[in-house]
Amino acid sequence: MRVLVVGGGGREHALCWKLAASPLLTKLYCAPGNAGIAADAECVAIGQTDIEALVGFAREARIDFVVVGPEQPLALGLVDRLDAAGIPSFGPTRAAAELESSKGFVKDLCAAHGIPTARYRRFGDSAAALAYVRAEGAPIVVKADGLAAGKGVTVAATVAEAEAAVRAALEEHRFGEAGGTVVIESFLDGEEVSFFALCDGAHVLPLASAQDHKRAHDGDRGPNTGGMGAYSPAPLMTPELEQIVLARIIRPTVRAMAAAGRPFKGVLYAGLMITADGPMLIEYNARFGDPECQVLMTRLRSDLLPALLAVRDGNLDRVDLRWNNEVAITVVMAARGYPGAYEKGSPIGGLEAAAAIDGVTVFHAGTKRMGDMLVADGGRVLNVTAIGGSLSAARDRAYGAVDRIDWPGGFCRRDIGWRALARKG
Repeated sequence: MRVLVVGGGGREHALCWKLAASPLLTKLYCAPGNAGIAADAECVAIGQTDIEALVGFAREARIDFVVVGPEQPLALGLVDRLDAAGIPSFGPTRAAAELESSKGFVKDLCAAHGIPTARYRRFGDSAAALAYVRAEGAPIVVKADGLAAGKGVTVAATVAEAEAAVRAALEEHRFGEAGGTVVIESFLDGEEVSFFALCDGAHVLPLASAQDHKRAHDGDRGPNTGGMGAYSPAPLMTPELEQIVLARIIRPTVRAMAAAGRPFKGVLYAGLMITADGPMLIEYNARFGDPECQVLMTRLRSDLLPALLAVRDGNLDRVDLRWNNEVAITVVMAARGYPGAYEKGSPIGGLEAAAAIDGVTVFHAGTKRMGDMLVADGGRVLNVTAIGGSLSAARDRAYGAVDRIDWPGGFCRRDIGWRALARKG
C-alpha cells in the first residue's frame, strides 16, 4: 500500500515509525514531516492545513490510504474532502471531529446522554462569564471552546486567575475564534488519566492507557502545555476501571454520535479525571495524543496499519491488538521559553549517542536540517522515548538518553512518571 501521513510533529513521527514496519506497506509519505520523520518516510512540503494541496498530492501519488495525525486538518474537513475524492483515510469527518473542536458541543452531548462530566456553563459574553465566576468561586476551570493547541485551558486557583482567563479569551481575543465562547466548569478533584479507543462508527476497540504531564515544569507547576511527557500503561487504569469507562463514557458517546448522524471513525482520546465518585470526562480529542502516541506506538506489538484500515472499513470487531507488557515513557525536550515565546534555529547534537542506549527511540517533534546541522524548529522539539521492564527502568533509560543530547537551547521536566512512582513507594 502507498500511505500518506499528514502532520509534522512527534505524534506523526511515532505513527510513521510504526507504519514503516508494516509488511503491507510499499511506500510511505509524510506531509510536511520533519527531519526525524525523513528517516522513515519521504517528506512532502505541503502544510497540514493546506487541504486542497493534500488531496491533490494524494491523487497524483496514487495514495491508497491517508492517516491524518493532527486535529487542525480534521476540523477543517480533510477527511470529508478525501472521501469526496474517493481516497480512503483514517480519521473522523469534520462533523465527528467536533468532539474535539468544540468543548461546548461535548459538554452538551454529555448532558443529553448522562455521560459523567463536570458541571458547566457556556458563555460568549464577558460580563456574564465574570459574574458566574464570582458567584461560583475558585478553584474553577475556564476553557476556550475551540482548538487552542492545548493552551486554552486555565485551572484557576483563585477568582482573579479565572477572571483573567475569561478576559483573555472574550475581551483580548487571545485565542481568536477558538476563544469566542468559553466553557466554565466546576473543578474536579482527582487524578488525570488518558484512555484511547479505536472506533469505526459502531464498534469500539480499547487501546492502552497513558498518563500525560501538561504543566511546563517539575511538580506540575507552570503554564499548561501541549504535553511535556507521558508513560504507558497508567497503573491507575485497572481492568475494572477500564470496563467502567467503556460502559459509562466511551460506548455511550459512540452511540450518541451515530444517532446524531455524525458516526465517529478514528481514535477517540478521552481525558479522564478519576474522582471519588468514579471516572469523569474532562475532554475528548479526536486523534492520537501527543506525546501519548509515542508511548502507545512503542508498546504496540501488532501491525498498526490493518487496525487503521478496519476503522475505515467498519469491521473493527474482527481486530485484536497485542501489547508489549513492558512500560514505555517519553520525555519531551522543548525550546526554552515554551509554551511562551521561544527562539527557533538552535543547534542540536548527541542524538546518535542518545539512541544508542538499549530500548531508546528519539522521536522528532519540531526539527529541521540546515545543511549538515540539525536545529530546533518548534516549541516541543524532541520526544526521548524508552521502554523497560518497569517504569523506573524505562525512566532511567530515557533520562540517560536526555543527558547525552547536546542542546543548550532546550529544557525538559525531570519528574515524568512521578505519580506512578510515588504510588509504588
